[in-house]
Amino acid sequence: MLVQAIMTSPPITVTASCSVAEAAKRMLDNKISGLPVVDANGALVGIVSEGDFLRRSELNTERKRSWLLEWLTSPGKIADEYVRTHGRRVEEVMTVPVSAIAPTASISDAVRLMERQDIKRLPVVTDGRLVGIVARSDLLRALSKALPAAAVSASDAQIQAAIDA
Repeated sequence: MLVQAIMTSPPITVTASCSVAEAAKRMLDNKISGLPVVDANGALVGIVSEGDFLRRSELNTERKRSWLLEWLTSPGKIADEYVRTHGRRVEEVMTVPVSAIAPTASISDAVRLMERQDIKRLPVVTDGRLVGIVARSDLLRALSKALPAAAVSASDAQIQAAIDA
């Protein structure tokens, strides 16, 4: 089965200049956990997810370090974390670079990439433009359609007979 058969298209997106508040509202309103970030031409430039909103100054959930770790951490890393925890625009908190897949790829390739990258959603791109997204829920939907409606338990004897056949 190909990615294009299970992907959500068109995907719900945001732009990099969108506010963090608007991105969070869009996720909540649509009951989704992540949004592809696109430019004016529809090209994928990043992704923003619930995980990008975990460490926020408004929630007092920023990373706390001991004085020793603070001293050992590079100033650049501290500055990057500050921007992510205090950022007001999507471009300041989004994840880049983003892994993507073609609509003509197999869903087994998509699953392999999602597992290897430890990601929950995978943008689908054609000629540099975002055309869809595959999330774990899309894979679950495909699985539910592929499973028989009423799976019947087999006895040990029936299983052994099927193996011996």
